[in-house]
Amino acid sequence: MKLSQLILEEKKFKLPKLNYAYDALEPHIDKETMIEHHTKHMQGYVDKLNDALKNPVSAIREILENIGEYDDKVRNNAGGVFNHNVYFNIMSPDSLRTPVGDLKDAINQEFDSYDNFKEEFKKAGMNRFGSGWAWLVVGEFGLKILSTPNQDNPIMSGEGEIVIGMDVWEHSYYLKHKSQRAKYIDDFFKVLCWRSAEKRYQQIING
Repeated sequence: MKLSQLILEEKKFKLPKLNYAYDALEPHIDKETMIEHHTKHMQGYVDKLNDALKNPVSAIREILENIGEYDDKVRNNAGGVFNHNVYFNIMSPDSLRTPVGDLKDAINQEFDSYDNFKEEFKKAGMNRFGSGWAWLVVGEFGLKILSTPNQDNPIMSGEGEIVIGMDVWEHSYYLKHKSQRAKYIDDFFKVLCWRSAEKRYQQIING
């Protein structure tokens, strides 16, 4: 499934299935967290979005690109659905843990090295006060790291196309990592799927 797409059945959004088992990201992201995060939190955003929409849409991106036309309930839940779809699809048990292809070259060009990128991305996640997200986005400016509060994302603000998204809401890590967000971010990099990130990057830059 492309990260920008979500399943619509009978004009209702449905919870997408994961591409891996709930325990596949162990020991870095635990099974209990994955079950709660996917079947409770993301399902909740899906259900509330369907309830909040007064008129059907053809794709969730239609909402994000015109977010000013919607109330806060749609904004929060459309963001929650889309953002979690990015997040769950950008992780995998894949053993490849460093950038590949054109994205690798772009990261080295923009941040000088992969280690510098990791440091800056971690900083974006750590410095997000309260709940929110850290993003790697691409646009005419090249690559950029951003952070947004709550369930907002860069598409809503027109700040770029999303390559990588990391959830830093406490529900994404608290069962295993407690208050240790820094350790969670380190573990996120251990399950970040660079093949998926490269595929998404290619889809964006090639239209």
